[in-house]
Amino acid sequence: MRTLASILFTMAVLFSNAQLVSDQTNAIRLDFKQTENDKEIVLPTVQWEFPGREYTNSQERRAKFVAILESSKPIQLVEMGIGRKRGEKPLATKSFEVAKNTLRYKLEKEINLLDGENVISVTVTNVDGGVVTDYRNILVGFDAISKAIDINRRDYALLIGTDKYDHWNDLVNPVYDVETVSEILTDNYGFETEALTNPQQEDILIKIKEYSQKKYRPQDQLLIFIAGHGQFDEAFGEGYIVTKGSLQNDEAKTTYIPHSVLRNIVDNIPCEHILLVMDVCFSGTFDPVIARSRSAAYEDLDDAELLVRKLSKKTRRYLTSGGKEYVSDGVPGKHSPFAQKFIEVLKSRGGEDRIITLQEIYPVMQRLKTLPRTGEFGLNEKDSDFVFVVK
Repeated sequence: MRTLASILFTMAVLFSNAQLVSDQTNAIRLDFKQTENDKEIVLPTVQWEFPGREYTNSQERRAKFVAILESSKPIQLVEMGIGRKRGEKPLATKSFEVAKNTLRYKLEKEINLLDGENVISVTVTNVDGGVVTDYRNILVGFDAISKAIDINRRDYALLIGTDKYDHWNDLVNPVYDVETVSEILTDNYGFETEALTNPQQEDILIKIKEYSQKKYRPQDQLLIFIAGHGQFDEAFGEGYIVTKGSLQNDEAKTTYIPHSVLRNIVDNIPCEHILLVMDVCFSGTFDPVIARSRSAAYEDLDDAELLVRKLSKKTRRYLTSGGKEYVSDGVPGKHSPFAQKFIEVLKSRGGEDRIITLQEIYPVMQRLKTLPRTGEFGLNEKDSDFVFVVK
């Protein structure tokens, strides 16, 4: 238990030098204040540069905050506060000098944070009396984070399967695979799933864009599963997803979805934890160097600590059905070999701890005749993982 003296000392240095915080979901709180004449008031705006999202976790006890404050009426007052809960009086506040007739103010401040929950507030007041307050919540310290598995966290799955093609030979199992995986994820793991069957190129891109516009909490996860035809072009050195309307002899590959494009748009989805699973030919070329990831050793953690450890690292990982080669679609009604093995792992329900990680899935998948590939892409953090938690 911290003494009153130590808390007061911490408060004295709250607004001293600092460093880094991981970012998570953006939200704005407004305080409306009317004049005596009840005239319409123009409100200022707060645009955070760092951290970019409302809820963040950090094992560091120092953080730098950067926000752009703008108003069409001159800014009169800028205040920054730190507290424990929104709606309560901050434990400490600091006012910043603003030059006369300032319409745009860049606030930069390094703050020493307290263990546990920190609520950082920025309040901007203009000369018309328009007031805006915006917040950032920072949970600090591993002990605090280890107790903070968000009860509202959600797992999403977008499953895309194509077995009917306009210009390519039809397949027999992708839609069946997608429907089966979707059912298991929903029933056993509580995922919110959406299946896209036999989509055109634009349907896939529009749907992924929709997922990029969702608001995600820090511990939310997104699984994207794609099954169907794949193609590789030696001249371009690029792998492709073949969609329902893709031309078989498309020299420019404009009717396909390049792996490089898929990597970029998936990496930019504002979800901290993303796993991309592809059961298509040449899917291993999703990784430009076709490299396998190295599995990290497990620490002796309890279930809650394990989950939080996994959900505190930004995840950009993939699992594909092969490398630079064709892979089997399987026989009708039997699933593809890759999908069948993936489904078997999910049906195992994780054993005693009822948790399955990607690091547990990959060794099982290695039993397949065509060796699957796994690795990382985009802004993946070291020791990240994707977890399936039995509900």
